Amino acid sequence: MTHAVNLDAVGRTALVTAAMRAAETSRPDAIHRDPYAAALAGDLGRQLLAELLAAVSEAGPSGARTGRTPGATAAGSGRRAVNAIRTRFFDDYLRAAVTEAGLRQVVVAGAGMDSRAYRMQWPDGVRYFEVDRPPVLDYKRECLAAESPRADHRWVPVDLAEPSWPEALADAGFDPALPSTWLLEGLLFYLPESAVHRVLGQIAESAAPGSRIAADLVNAAALTMPAQRALLEVFASWGCPWLFGCDEPEELFARHGFAADVVQPGEPGADFGRWPDPVPPRDLPDLYRVFLVSGRRH
Repeated sequence: MTHAVNLDAVGRTALVTAAMRAAETSRPDAIHRDPYAAALAGDLGRQLLAELLAAVSEAGPSGARTGRTPGATAAGSGRRAVNAIRTRFFDDYLRAAVTEAGLRQVVVAGAGMDSRAYRMQWPDGVRYFEVDRPPVLDYKRECLAAESPRADHRWVPVDLAEPSWPEALADAGFDPALPSTWLLEGLLFYLPESAVHRVLGQIAESAAPGSRIAADLVNAAALTMPAQRALLEVFASWGCPWLFGCDEPEELFARHGFAADVVQPGEPGADFGRWPDPVPPRDLPDLYRVFLVSGRRH
């Protein structure tokens, strides 16, 4: 049996995401439901989430309008709202993507504890690829051994740090000549800037014209502002510091051949009734921001 304790630092952050999804699923007003999240999170995921929320809560509400995400009336609830909105946003993105004629390849890069291949309904012919480090996929495969995916599900056990990961994807049955849709959820802020550009460049090379992409990012201030210190210190202590932030995600994705639309949690299309306050304009400085990106290959 592959245990969660065998996961590396970044792999363990996926357990935290699963624990947040499990908590959202238990709400009567849940904006997404993941029946597999609690099992995927396990005791370790719940412990790590409690550690994270405790550290952020102890930091206090001093960043309510100058440091934390706008609309978060308490630091912990704000973090969980972001996760719930992000999950629902990408659920909707993928549902819409596979309704397009000929788009039957889904690639989740840095898949972590993503369970969409199991919990969502997919049209016939969808091939769903999960790319992540072997220990992460081994752990998830064993957690879900008794379950059946609802798509043609392909495990791609390879580290995205390996330049040859697109070859492993092709070996699993991915066809770069056909349109595809890509999801990079909870990934880019753990990569150094050079790796962000390398991964996006490799995706662009593998994505046929008309292919789609979605990702989440934080802004540059999120990596340095004092009100973020407690959160950042927890991730650093786990061995997975945040390394990348970007103030102009549209330009980042355009550089790699994708025309991108960007919203923040709380804006139209990324609210779902969960975000209580207006979102400050993008040109207002010194705020922690999350960007939800969806784009298309030129």
